[in-house]
Amino acid sequence: MPCQTDDLRASYGMSQRHLHKLFRLSKSCSGNVIIDTMSLSDPEMPAAAMQPQRLTGLLTFLQEAERLKDTLRSGSTRQGRPESTAEHSWRLALMVLLFERELAGVDLSRLMKLCLIHDLGEAISGDVPAPLQRDGDDREKRERADFQTLCASLPADVSRDFLVLWDEYAQAETLEARLAKAFDKLETIKQHHLMPPQSVEFHEFNLTYGRERTDVFPLTRQIRDIVDENTLQILSELRKSAD
Repeated sequence: MPCQTDDLRASYGMSQRHLHKLFRLSKSCSGNVIIDTMSLSDPEMPAAAMQPQRLTGLLTFLQEAERLKDTLRSGSTRQGRPESTAEHSWRLALMVLLFERELAGVDLSRLMKLCLIHDLGEAISGDVPAPLQRDGDDREKRERADFQTLCASLPADVSRDFLVLWDEYAQAETLEARLAKAFDKLETIKQHHLMPPQSVEFHEFNLTYGRERTDVFPLTRQIRDIVDENTLQILSELRKSAD
């Protein structure tokens, strides 16, 4: 269908140069521009098209990763519905984004990637609640294998990059990985505060949970102090109601 280049530029928000890269254009005798074929393989184009096989691999992984929405954690939402690991990962990433200005010198993009990837292995075998985790239970080894299974459809370079991120988080040696670990613990406890009333023992566990991670940085330690105050308030109310 004939279309003027000004209309195309308005529709696609592109410069004249990029418009001609995206479309092969020719003029009819009336001066209208005819779109002959689309040229989508130019690497200079924003969001250029990609090889179909690679695209299929990425989309297949995305569908498999959706399993995380059905992977339930021991916590719940404020309405008492079991929380999924996907929900935890989303709020963890959101929490990091909230403190972007306080995270000077941190590779925020990498930190966000670590937050989104760190629990993906649970999509296969599920979550193990913190009180049930034991040294020597091979949980990390199992989750790494599950993560590799989940990544099977990915192009080799993306799978390799994702595994590097997963290992970085697990080893907790880089600045970004240590921060991801700290925020992970804080988000978990904050979610526990929103749950319907739990036992005294449940919240007492929160007072020590992940402290070796949250006390590493001044910011996360400051947040932890507030979180602990909230926990102590909840415990006080629970004990009063039990008397």
